[in-house]
Amino acid sequence: MSAGPRPVPHQSALRGTITVVMTLVGWSSVPLFLYHFRDQIDFWTSNGWRYGFSALLWLPVLLAVLVRGRLPRGLWVASIVPSAVNAAGQVCFTWAHYCINPGMVTFGLRTQLVFVAIGAWLLFPSERAVIRTRGYLLGMAALLVGTTLVLLSGIDGGPAEGENRLLGVPLAILSGLLFAGYGLSVRRFMSGFHPVIAFAAICQYTGGAMVALMFLFGDACADGAFLGLRGMTALEMSTEQFLYLLLSAVIGIALGHVFYYIAIANLGVAVAAGVLQLQPFLVALAQIPLFGAVLAPTQWAGGCLAVLGALAMLEMQRRVSARRSAAGASAQAGPSGAEAIAPEEPRRARSRRAPRDAR
Repeated sequence: MSAGPRPVPHQSALRGTITVVMTLVGWSSVPLFLYHFRDQIDFWTSNGWRYGFSALLWLPVLLAVLVRGRLPRGLWVASIVPSAVNAAGQVCFTWAHYCINPGMVTFGLRTQLVFVAIGAWLLFPSERAVIRTRGYLLGMAALLVGTTLVLLSGIDGGPAEGENRLLGVPLAILSGLLFAGYGLSVRRFMSGFHPVIAFAAICQYTGGAMVALMFLFGDACADGAFLGLRGMTALEMSTEQFLYLLLSAVIGIALGHVFYYIAIANLGVAVAAGVLQLQPFLVALAQIPLFGAVLAPTQWAGGCLAVLGALAMLEMQRRVSARRSAAGASAQAGPSGAEAIAPEEPRRARSRRAPRDAR
């Protein structure tokens, strides 16, 4: 067995490149959609319709597996914690767009990597070898300094947002914390399931939570239509705007995750995650002609520093993983390469994998 990683076939590399670019463009459009809708519907309504519609789109996946009798045992119980954390993160993420511009939100979301590192240190002992390396720590420091510059520096032109920054900045950081918790909880509770089936189940819980919150806190129609039912203000939007609302759900939630899974399968996690670090730049550039919100020079400098720090962290993670993989592949006895890369995965989770037909 070769000690080094096998080369990626050209067709797989091409497929991965196309899907990671589609993921990048799709996920970069979501903050722009959210910021656009802020003057038409409240964030509870935005979340309720977007995630509710996405849950309907993912439901056939679960129904198909259920009809075939292949729904993994324990799926719904395992999905509870990741879904709860994901729902909280979605609330903070969307709410932040109603306070600060999408460029600042997406740069602030880079703090997610710092919180992931802290959580991984506490929950997965094997990750400590990566986190304690000098390159990883320097990258984390650069990420923190750069993000601070983005969030605390001034803004030139565009809508006046300073009055909401005291709320928007903490919300952006809190969404990074919660999305980090979401990723860690998925790793902890969902490691035995196929990612598509796992996300389909999480989407049902999250969609249900978003719809319930919309009915509780969303705005009611001004003219008393729909018997004052909250969240129905979305139906007062023009047909074109309402379709944009649903389209944002398809692009960001339904298709975005599918493309991301395909990209990871063909390019690997490190490469796919590295490409997605370009998202804040695309959002910050797109918001200039769309909304007139221009980041100050110090914010651009901070954004570059933050993303470079994030890339350094991902690169160190890739190097350590590659060394573990090579060591596992060259060993004549002992754990396999997969065991060496993820020794913290519980055996009970590995024995609970989704049926092969459901993959």
